[in-house]
Amino acid sequence: MTTSLSKAQSLAQKLIASAAGRSSVMPGEIVSCKVDLAMFHDSSGPRRLKPMLEELGATIWDRSKVVLVIDHYVPAQDDDSRRIVQVAREWAREQRLPHVYDSVGICHVVVPQHGHLRPGMFCVGGDSHSPTGGAFGAYMFGIGSTDMLGVMVNGELWVRVPETIRMEWHGRLAPGVMAKDMMLHMIGRFGMNGSQYQAVEFTGSAVRALPMQERMTLSNMSAELGAQVGLISPDETTYAWLAEHGAECAPGDWHSDAGTAIATHVFDADTLEPQVAAPHSPTHTDGVSRHVGAPIDVAYIGACTGAKLEDLRAAAAVLRGRRIAPGVRLSVAPASAHDQAIAEREGVMSVLRDAGAEVLPTACGACAGYGGSIPDGATVISTTARNFRGRMGSATASVYLGSPYTVAASALAGQISDPREVMA
Repeated sequence: MTTSLSKAQSLAQKLIASAAGRSSVMPGEIVSCKVDLAMFHDSSGPRRLKPMLEELGATIWDRSKVVLVIDHYVPAQDDDSRRIVQVAREWAREQRLPHVYDSVGICHVVVPQHGHLRPGMFCVGGDSHSPTGGAFGAYMFGIGSTDMLGVMVNGELWVRVPETIRMEWHGRLAPGVMAKDMMLHMIGRFGMNGSQYQAVEFTGSAVRALPMQERMTLSNMSAELGAQVGLISPDETTYAWLAEHGAECAPGDWHSDAGTAIATHVFDADTLEPQVAAPHSPTHTDGVSRHVGAPIDVAYIGACTGAKLEDLRAAAAVLRGRRIAPGVRLSVAPASAHDQAIAEREGVMSVLRDAGAEVLPTACGACAGYGGSIPDGATVISTTARNFRGRMGSATASVYLGSPYTVAASALAGQISDPREVMA
């Protein structure tokens, strides 16, 4: 049966309505939603939630719906880090949390890889890049500690129903161009408040052609657009990936009805060149041709937006049989132990090491200004999501952003380079 125009619902509206126990909701409404999953990590979770819960004398509403990932301060390198990690581990034991992932990767990658996300879910995360879950057709966004406390006690959260903006990508990405380039291009065009508190939905043939981990990059960096969520309607690719990771589920009506977006922006993937964001903001984005030749000291392949298996494979495609430039440091921090293990079996990690890469632990590392420290005054090109001053640790470093292809090509040349020329 065709949905009437008065009841037409965007994907965001359908997800919120389901969580609110309603048949429909309208943009601007404030509704209370039942939370299907609450995720937090060692930095955002126990050290803040533990004392607040104790002060209230409250208990967790449903431990089976809580996921703790210890990824920000590991491996612990100083007393403060050891204290933070110890608090997280001890609290997890005290609370008998069934889903704890300690030092096995970054939360935004680990959570779906362990089967915790499915289409139709309403989820929250104690991290600004929690919209990653939108790649799986789940409504997932980041919240602060006070809101997380309410979720921990009641299992519910209010939300204002957002309007939806469609980012429609036609065509297909050329070799050497990735989802990271798509995102940087959109951020450069619309800015970091371009979709404030709205739902961004990524659509079109170019999006449908992406593998799941590339879709995760799109949803993850919707945070840099200022959106609350970054959604992609689930399809055969989604359900196959979920089944492979222990989250098999039946397809549902998780797509937007016609005419529910307040704006649609159309892009041509065929003509997109690799993108580079200059210091000190992702909004400072242009095509790589505008930056070719800028010298670099450090190339960093890491973070939830740049070191998943697809990212590691991309870097290896550039670096295979080659060595990085003298004087350049290439650091690789795989996004999860799962992805690193596959990359090891495929020979991808050997390619990276043979090229001169230093392999760091599977953690947030330098993306969060911790681990794999960036030298003062260094010029860096990185696969991370943000390049704000001091974001990667050193306030005097200058950080460019690019895809794994671009970062790898730049490591080879010792200067920002177009990966398509290396791969030709």
